[in-house]
Amino acid sequence: MATAPVPLTAAAVTAPAAGHSTRGQLNGVLFVALFAAAVTRIASIPAIAGLGLSPLIVGIVAGAIYGNALRDGMPASWAAGVNFSARKLLRIAVAFFGLRVSLQEIAQVGLPGLAESVLIVVSTLVIGTWAGMKIMKLDRDTALLTAAGSAICGAAAVLAFESTLQSKPHKSAMAVGSVVLFGTLSMFLYPILFNAGWLHLDTVGAGLFFGGTIHEVAQVVGAASNVSPETTHIATIVKMTRVMLLVPVLLVVGVWVNRSARKAAASASHDGAQDAQGAPRKLAIPWFALGFLACVVINSLHVLPDSATSTLNMLDTFALTMAMTALGIETRIAQIRQAGPRALTTGLILYVWLIAGGLGITWTVQHLLG
Repeated sequence: MATAPVPLTAAAVTAPAAGHSTRGQLNGVLFVALFAAAVTRIASIPAIAGLGLSPLIVGIVAGAIYGNALRDGMPASWAAGVNFSARKLLRIAVAFFGLRVSLQEIAQVGLPGLAESVLIVVSTLVIGTWAGMKIMKLDRDTALLTAAGSAICGAAAVLAFESTLQSKPHKSAMAVGSVVLFGTLSMFLYPILFNAGWLHLDTVGAGLFFGGTIHEVAQVVGAASNVSPETTHIATIVKMTRVMLLVPVLLVVGVWVNRSARKAAASASHDGAQDAQGAPRKLAIPWFALGFLACVVINSLHVLPDSATSTLNMLDTFALTMAMTALGIETRIAQIRQAGPRALTTGLILYVWLIAGGLGITWTVQHLLG
């Protein structure tokens, strides 16, 4: 006897699709992880490591090359895993970046180091955002990302701001490009200027200047190691003090972004044209910034053994490399061409400021607070 066909329910239809989607996302994450492992290996090559190019920077470059030349070979279902790595994994990795900073280290450089860091970070963010938007006519996100990379901690700051602003991947790629160019230039130029006697700074002043104005942590160490161990020690601590400022800066930016969105929503509502895009958004205070601060406190209290902290830092660098690689895969060269020269010019303006203004700030801080 024939039986009546059983109708397919919505759950029966979506269950296999959901399983397929989850499997595709996991495959995408695994693909990014393997890609990042290869990138880490490449970045360890002496010729590349000697240039101060961290795995994060190599990752976004390699990812962009793949994303623009070979992405058709990646299954479409993997895109969700790539997006997960570039967004959610990124936030977790930025939070654990706080294990590299301790309050005791920051206290070692005292008020001069703190003043140097605060003045450099605030002035560079203000000048970069203003110059990018008003002079170079960049959009707000690109100007902020470029300024953040120069002001705080290079690629890691770009990643943190990208997550807060929820900006497009190609904007982060342009900001990282500025970090690569001018940070690498600083690593070679600063020691030459110091050893030639053109900076008129002692070893302590050089530590404040190097740590306060060079983009990436690795670039700071690379430059200062060509001066003296004392300069390297001071420069590294000042640099990590700048990293610490990532938390309050992100909180301020989160409030500013939320206020701007509410003003736009109110304007759209007044004009009778409010839509989904004009709706007020939730307060954009990044939770991962609070996680970053919690990790700083944990590291300062020495709750974890040194071996555990070292292992977590290594895993965190790998997670950040995965996030950078994923951002690179999502980046399109055509989008970079539209604003690339203007973003690079903004980076140049900031670089001139970091050298000239940084020297002035260093001299003032050392003589008034040293």
